[in-house]
Amino acid sequence: LNKMATLPSDGADLDPDLISITASVLAQSFDEREGGFGSQPKFPNSMSLEVFLRNYARTGQPEDLERVRVTLHKMARGGIYDHLGGGFHRYSTDHRWLVPHFEKMLYDNALLSKLYFQAYMVTGEDTFRTVGTETLSYVIREMTSEEGGFCSTQDADTEGEEGRFFVWTPDEIVEVLGAERSEVFCAAYDVDDVGNFEGKSILNRPAEPQDVARGYGMEPEALEDLLAECRELLLTARSKRVAPGRDDKVQVSWNGLMISALTTGFQATGDQKYLDAAKRAAAF
Repeated sequence: LNKMATLPSDGADLDPDLISITASVLAQSFDEREGGFGSQPKFPNSMSLEVFLRNYARTGQPEDLERVRVTLHKMARGGIYDHLGGGFHRYSTDHRWLVPHFEKMLYDNALLSKLYFQAYMVTGEDTFRTVGTETLSYVIREMTSEEGGFCSTQDADTEGEEGRFFVWTPDEIVEVLGAERSEVFCAAYDVDDVGNFEGKSILNRPAEPQDVARGYGMEPEALEDLLAECRELLLTARSKRVAPGRDDKVQVSWNGLMISALTTGFQATGDQKYLDAAKRAAAF
């Protein structure tokens, strides 16, 4: 244990090139097709992605930014992201971010929301801002204690079943949205009778939005408006289900990460509620 806790020094000065060297080493295990590192299970590895982003800011290497962009887009469209309530599950059991371990960790959502906002500030891509704001909204709504601190985790299972709270069947969606809207929503979010998880469907967006829109004779903007309306209705319906349990202990280190994410969210958007939530947690 002493050996693990002691970092030997070689006497040399710290060199900014360490960031570029680290980015080069990380690139060797990067999945160029699906984003992230290695195969499966696949964790977000937010801090490794931030190395790429920082190296891009320092050197302008386009491949570093592209690695971040690919991963953030793939995760945002995958099942690891909660498309109705915002926030990220802990990791993906497969290499393409589809089937998550459904637990939600405060530290993951702090690190990822901050990274999405940083990517938005670098690229100006609205998708990154949207995912960042939806993730912070989830934390403020569902993971904030009465005193203003942030709770640690949300369980993966409900009533003894992993993911039960989060998955859907076509019939359940028709019941909420009606037949016409359900057809479009299910096409966009990969919901069918076979399912992609134990006979039910984890919401994800494998098809290109413009292809879905074209298939229904819609403009992409009209499709996104319709899907946003559907998500609100389904989120309301989901809130009536038995919710996953919550570990409500408040840890200083994880709260520090969340306070940092909220202040980055404020810097990126100017939305005062993020700064207010950060101040309240810090005061607590």
